Amino acid sequence: GSDLKIDTLPYNKSITINGVKVSLFPAGHVIGSSQVRLEYKGEVCVVSGDYKVEYDGISTAFEPVKCHTFVSESTFGLPIYKWQPQDLIFSQIKNWVSDNHDKQKTSVLVAYSLGKAQRLIQGLAGYGHIYVHNSIANLNDAFIKSGVDLPETIRITPEIKKDELQRGIVIVPPALAEGKWIKSLTNGATGVCSGWMQVRASRRWRSADAGFALSDHADWPGLLAAIKATEAEKVFVTHGFTSTFSKYLNEIGIDSEEVKTQYGAEDDEATEEVNNVKEEPV
Repeated sequence: GSDLKIDTLPYNKSITINGVKVSLFPAGHVIGSSQVRLEYKGEVCVVSGDYKVEYDGISTAFEPVKCHTFVSESTFGLPIYKWQPQDLIFSQIKNWVSDNHDKQKTSVLVAYSLGKAQRLIQGLAGYGHIYVHNSIANLNDAFIKSGVDLPETIRITPEIKKDELQRGIVIVPPALAEGKWIKSLTNGATGVCSGWMQVRASRRWRSADAGFALSDHADWPGLLAAIKATEAEKVFVTHGFTSTFSKYLNEIGIDSEEVKTQYGAEDDEATEEVNNVKEEPV
Protein backbone atom coordinates (compact mmCIF):
# COMPACT_ATOMS: atom_id res chain seq x y z
CA GLY A 1 0.00 0.00 0.00
CA SER A 2 0.92 3.68 -0.25
CA ASP A 3 1.71 3.78 3.49
CA LEU A 4 4.60 1.31 3.16
CA LYS A 5 8.09 2.61 3.84
CA ILE A 6 10.59 0.81 1.64
CA ASP A 7 14.35 1.24 1.73
CA THR A 8 16.20 0.14 -1.39
CA LEU A 9 19.74 -1.17 -1.65
CA PRO A 10 21.66 -1.47 -4.94
CA TYR A 11 23.52 -4.69 -5.70
CA ASN A 12 27.04 -4.90 -4.23
CA LYS A 13 26.43 -2.01 -1.82
CA SER A 14 26.24 -2.59 1.93
CA ILE A 15 24.55 -1.24 5.03
CA THR A 16 25.17 -2.14 8.67
CA ILE A 17 22.30 -3.29 10.88
CA ASN A 18 23.04 -3.99 14.55
CA GLY A 19 26.67 -4.64 13.73
CA VAL A 20 25.90 -6.95 10.82
CA LYS A 21 27.09 -5.89 7.37
CA VAL A 22 24.25 -6.56 4.90
CA SER A 23 24.55 -6.53 1.11
CA LEU A 24 22.55 -7.84 -1.85
CA PHE A 25 23.74 -9.76 -4.90
CA PRO A 26 21.83 -10.84 -8.04
CA ALA A 27 19.96 -14.14 -7.79
CA GLY A 28 18.87 -14.31 -11.45
CA HIS A 29 15.43 -15.66 -10.48
CA VAL A 30 13.32 -12.69 -11.63
CA ILE A 31 13.99 -8.98 -11.98
CA GLY A 32 15.20 -7.58 -8.65
CA SER A 33 15.65 -10.97 -6.99
CA SER A 34 18.54 -10.98 -4.54
CA GLN A 35 20.82 -13.13 -2.48
CA VAL A 36 21.46 -11.68 0.96
CA ARG A 37 25.06 -11.56 2.21
CA LEU A 38 25.49 -11.22 5.97
CA GLU A 39 28.88 -10.54 7.54
CA TYR A 40 29.60 -10.43 11.27
CA LYS A 41 33.05 -10.45 12.86
CA GLY A 42 34.62 -11.92 9.73
CA GLU A 43 32.04 -14.71 9.33
CA VAL A 44 30.05 -14.56 6.08
CA CYS A 45 26.67 -16.19 5.44
CA VAL A 46 24.73 -15.95 2.17
CA VAL A 47 21.01 -16.73 1.86
CA SER A 48 20.23 -17.46 -1.78
CA GLY A 49 16.46 -17.19 -1.96
CA ASP A 50 15.15 -18.51 -5.28
CA TYR A 51 17.76 -18.43 -8.04
CA LYS A 52 18.70 -19.66 -11.48
CA VAL A 53 22.13 -19.66 -13.07
CA GLU A 54 21.21 -19.28 -16.76
CA TYR A 55 20.89 -15.64 -17.83
CA ASP A 56 17.37 -14.99 -19.12
CA GLY A 57 17.96 -11.68 -20.90
CA ILE A 58 15.86 -9.66 -18.42
CA SER A 59 16.93 -10.36 -14.84
CA THR A 60 20.41 -9.41 -13.67
CA ALA A 61 22.51 -12.55 -14.04
CA PHE A 62 23.19 -14.74 -10.99
CA GLU A 63 26.42 -13.82 -9.22
CA PRO A 64 28.17 -16.42 -7.01
CA VAL A 65 29.23 -15.04 -3.64
CA LYS A 66 32.01 -16.69 -1.65
CA CYS A 67 31.05 -17.36 1.96
CA HIS A 68 31.51 -19.61 4.98
CA THR A 69 27.84 -20.63 5.14
CA PHE A 70 25.39 -20.85 2.24
CA VAL A 71 21.62 -21.32 2.52
CA SER A 72 20.35 -22.70 -0.79
CA GLU A 73 16.95 -23.49 -2.22
CA SER A 74 16.42 -26.93 -3.76
CA THR A 75 13.11 -26.61 -5.63
CA PHE A 76 14.41 -28.88 -8.38
CA GLY A 77 16.99 -30.73 -6.31
CA LEU A 78 16.72 -34.10 -8.06
CA PRO A 79 18.99 -35.38 -10.88
CA ILE A 80 16.00 -35.77 -13.23
CA TYR A 81 15.69 -31.99 -13.40
CA LYS A 82 18.22 -30.91 -16.01
CA TRP A 83 17.08 -28.09 -18.25
CA GLN A 84 17.70 -27.82 -21.94
CA PRO A 85 19.26 -24.49 -23.01
CA GLN A 86 16.53 -21.86 -23.03
CA ASP A 87 17.16 -21.10 -26.73
CA LEU A 88 16.17 -24.68 -27.53
CA ILE A 89 13.07 -24.49 -25.32
CA PHE A 90 11.98 -21.26 -26.99
CA SER A 91 12.50 -22.87 -30.38
CA GLN A 92 10.09 -25.62 -29.30
CA ILE A 93 7.55 -23.05 -28.09
CA LYS A 94 7.81 -21.06 -31.33
CA ASN A 95 7.32 -24.19 -33.44
CA TRP A 96 4.25 -25.08 -31.36
CA VAL A 97 2.81 -21.57 -31.76
CA SER A 98 3.45 -21.59 -35.51
CA ASP A 99 1.80 -24.99 -35.87
CA ASN A 100 -1.24 -23.77 -33.92
CA HIS A 101 -1.42 -20.67 -36.11
CA ASP A 102 -1.46 -22.82 -39.26
CA LYS A 103 -4.30 -24.89 -37.75
CA GLN A 104 -6.34 -21.77 -36.89
CA LYS A 105 -5.76 -22.38 -33.18
CA THR A 106 -5.19 -19.91 -30.36
CA SER A 107 -2.00 -20.63 -28.40
CA VAL A 108 -2.64 -20.30 -24.65
CA LEU A 109 0.58 -20.28 -22.63
CA VAL A 110 0.39 -20.77 -18.86
CA ALA A 111 3.14 -18.95 -16.96
CA TYR A 112 3.64 -17.01 -13.76
CA SER A 113 2.79 -13.32 -14.07
CA LEU A 114 6.17 -12.21 -12.74
CA GLY A 115 9.27 -13.35 -14.57
CA LYS A 116 8.26 -16.17 -16.86
CA ALA A 117 5.49 -14.21 -18.59
CA GLN A 118 7.93 -11.45 -19.52
CA ARG A 119 10.45 -14.00 -20.81
CA LEU A 120 7.74 -15.44 -23.08
CA ILE A 121 6.72 -11.99 -24.30
CA GLN A 122 10.31 -11.16 -25.15
CA GLY A 123 10.99 -14.53 -26.76
CA LEU A 124 7.81 -14.60 -28.88
CA ALA A 125 8.07 -11.11 -30.36
CA GLY A 126 7.12 -11.26 -34.03
CA TYR A 127 5.12 -14.48 -33.73
CA GLY A 128 1.70 -12.83 -33.65
CA HIS A 129 -0.38 -10.62 -31.40
CA ILE A 130 0.27 -11.36 -27.72
CA TYR A 131 -2.70 -10.98 -25.36
CA VAL A 132 -2.05 -10.98 -21.62
CA HIS A 133 -4.07 -11.29 -18.44
CA ASN A 134 -4.52 -8.14 -16.37
CA SER A 135 -2.06 -9.30 -13.69
CA ILE A 136 0.62 -9.73 -16.35
CA ALA A 137 -0.20 -6.40 -18.02
CA ASN A 138 0.18 -4.56 -14.71
CA LEU A 139 3.59 -6.11 -14.14
CA ASN A 140 4.60 -5.33 -17.72
CA ASP A 141 3.87 -1.66 -17.00
CA ALA A 142 6.14 -1.84 -13.95
CA PHE A 143 8.90 -3.50 -15.99
CA ILE A 144 8.71 -0.83 -18.67
CA LYS A 145 8.80 1.96 -16.07
CA SER A 146 11.93 0.31 -14.68
CA GLY A 147 13.62 0.52 -18.06
CA VAL A 148 13.02 -2.99 -19.39
CA ASP A 149 12.32 -2.99 -23.12
CA LEU A 150 9.35 -5.33 -23.61
CA PRO A 151 7.55 -5.95 -26.91
CA GLU A 152 4.02 -4.59 -27.21
CA THR A 153 1.21 -6.71 -25.77
CA ILE A 154 -2.57 -6.38 -25.63
CA ARG A 155 -4.32 -6.34 -22.27
CA ILE A 156 -7.34 -8.65 -22.21
CA THR A 157 -10.43 -6.54 -21.45
CA PRO A 158 -14.20 -7.20 -21.56
CA GLU A 159 -14.29 -5.40 -24.92
CA ILE A 160 -12.07 -7.97 -26.61
CA LYS A 161 -14.11 -10.65 -28.32
CA LYS A 162 -12.85 -14.19 -28.22
CA ASP A 163 -12.79 -14.49 -31.99
CA GLU A 164 -10.21 -11.67 -32.03
CA LEU A 165 -7.83 -14.02 -30.23
CA GLN A 166 -8.02 -16.60 -33.02
CA ARG A 167 -4.51 -17.65 -34.11
CA GLY A 168 -2.99 -15.30 -31.56
CA ILE A 169 -0.97 -15.91 -28.38
CA VAL A 170 -2.63 -15.66 -24.97
CA ILE A 171 -0.56 -15.69 -21.76
CA VAL A 172 -2.33 -16.37 -18.46
CA PRO A 173 -1.21 -17.26 -14.90
CA PRO A 174 -1.63 -20.84 -13.60
CA ALA A 175 -4.73 -19.98 -11.57
CA LEU A 176 -6.66 -19.46 -14.82
CA ALA A 177 -5.39 -22.46 -16.77
CA GLU A 178 -8.43 -24.60 -15.95
CA GLY A 179 -10.92 -21.71 -15.87
CA LYS A 180 -14.16 -21.49 -17.84
CA TRP A 181 -12.90 -18.58 -19.94
CA ILE A 182 -9.93 -20.53 -21.28
CA LYS A 183 -12.01 -23.63 -21.93
CA SER A 184 -14.55 -21.56 -23.85
CA LEU A 185 -12.00 -20.37 -26.41
CA THR A 186 -12.60 -21.62 -29.93
CA ASN A 187 -9.79 -23.93 -31.01
CA GLY A 188 -7.63 -23.14 -28.00
CA ALA A 189 -4.44 -25.13 -27.38
CA THR A 190 -2.83 -24.91 -23.93
CA GLY A 191 0.89 -25.08 -23.25
CA VAL A 192 2.20 -25.05 -19.68
CA CYS A 193 5.59 -23.44 -19.07
CA SER A 194 7.07 -24.88 -15.89
CA GLY A 195 10.06 -26.84 -14.69
CA TRP A 196 7.62 -29.51 -13.52
CA MET A 197 6.99 -30.31 -17.20
CA GLN A 198 10.40 -32.02 -17.23
CA VAL A 199 8.68 -35.14 -15.86
CA ARG A 200 5.69 -35.92 -18.05
CA ALA A 201 4.34 -38.67 -15.80
CA SER A 202 3.91 -36.27 -12.89
CA ARG A 203 2.30 -33.38 -14.73
CA ARG A 204 -0.21 -31.44 -12.66
CA TRP A 205 -1.76 -30.12 -15.84
CA ARG A 206 -3.29 -33.32 -17.19
CA SER A 207 -5.46 -31.46 -19.70
CA ALA A 208 -2.59 -29.44 -21.21
CA ASP A 209 -1.86 -29.94 -24.90
CA ALA A 210 1.85 -29.27 -24.46
CA GLY A 211 4.41 -28.78 -21.73
CA PHE A 212 7.65 -26.81 -21.83
CA ALA A 213 10.26 -27.16 -19.08
CA LEU A 214 10.97 -23.45 -18.77
CA SER A 215 11.85 -22.50 -15.21
CA ASP A 216 13.07 -19.54 -13.19
CA HIS A 217 14.80 -21.93 -10.76
CA ALA A 218 18.17 -23.65 -11.01
CA ASP A 219 18.15 -27.27 -12.13
CA TRP A 220 20.23 -30.03 -10.49
CA PRO A 221 23.49 -29.12 -12.29
CA GLY A 222 22.81 -25.43 -11.66
CA LEU A 223 22.32 -25.95 -7.94
CA LEU A 224 25.55 -27.92 -7.67
CA ALA A 225 27.51 -25.36 -9.70
CA ALA A 226 26.19 -22.46 -7.62
CA ILE A 227 26.99 -24.17 -4.32
CA LYS A 228 30.50 -25.17 -5.38
CA ALA A 229 31.19 -21.61 -6.58
CA THR A 230 30.50 -20.23 -3.09
CA GLU A 231 33.25 -22.45 -1.60
CA ALA A 232 31.08 -22.59 1.52
CA GLU A 233 32.18 -24.75 4.45
CA LYS A 234 28.56 -25.42 5.43
CA VAL A 235 25.44 -25.58 3.26
CA PHE A 236 21.88 -25.48 4.55
CA VAL A 237 19.28 -26.76 2.08
CA THR A 238 15.68 -25.55 2.13
CA HIS A 239 12.56 -25.19 -0.03
CA GLY A 240 12.29 -28.31 -2.15
CA PHE A 241 13.84 -31.76 -2.19
CA THR A 242 15.85 -30.94 0.90
CA SER A 243 16.57 -34.43 2.21
CA THR A 244 17.75 -35.94 -1.08
CA PHE A 245 19.80 -32.94 -2.10
CA SER A 246 21.41 -32.48 1.31
CA LYS A 247 22.29 -36.18 1.47
CA TYR A 248 23.97 -35.98 -1.94
CA LEU A 249 26.00 -32.93 -0.94
CA ASN A 250 27.31 -34.80 2.10
CA GLU A 251 28.19 -37.78 -0.10
CA ILE A 252 30.37 -35.61 -2.34
CA GLY A 253 32.15 -34.03 0.62
CA ILE A 254 30.14 -30.85 1.16
CA ASP A 255 28.96 -30.49 4.76
CA SER A 256 25.20 -30.04 4.45
CA GLU A 257 22.06 -30.01 6.54
CA GLU A 258 18.42 -29.72 5.52
CA VAL A 259 16.10 -27.02 6.81
CA LYS A 260 12.56 -28.37 6.83
CA THR A 261 9.61 -26.15 5.92
CA GLN A 262 5.84 -26.45 6.17
CA TYR A 263 5.37 -26.68 2.42
CA GLY A 264 6.62 -28.79 -0.46
CA ALA A 265 8.51 -27.62 -3.53
CA GLU A 266 5.68 -28.07 -6.00
CA ASP A 267 2.98 -26.86 -3.62
CA ASP A 268 4.85 -23.61 -3.06
CA GLU A 269 5.13 -22.88 -6.79
CA ALA A 270 1.55 -23.87 -7.44
CA THR A 271 0.13 -21.43 -4.89
CA GLU A 272 2.41 -18.52 -5.82
CA GLU A 273 -0.39 -16.30 -7.10
CA VAL A 274 -3.60 -18.31 -6.84
CA ASN A 275 -4.97 -16.17 -4.03
CA ASN A 276 -4.49 -12.96 -5.99
CA VAL A 277 -5.98 -13.86 -9.38
CA LYS A 278 -9.64 -13.96 -10.32
CA GLU A 279 -10.93 -16.91 -12.30
CA GLU A 280 -11.81 -14.76 -15.30
CA PRO A 281 -8.93 -13.01 -17.11
CA VAL A 282 -10.58 -9.60 -17.28
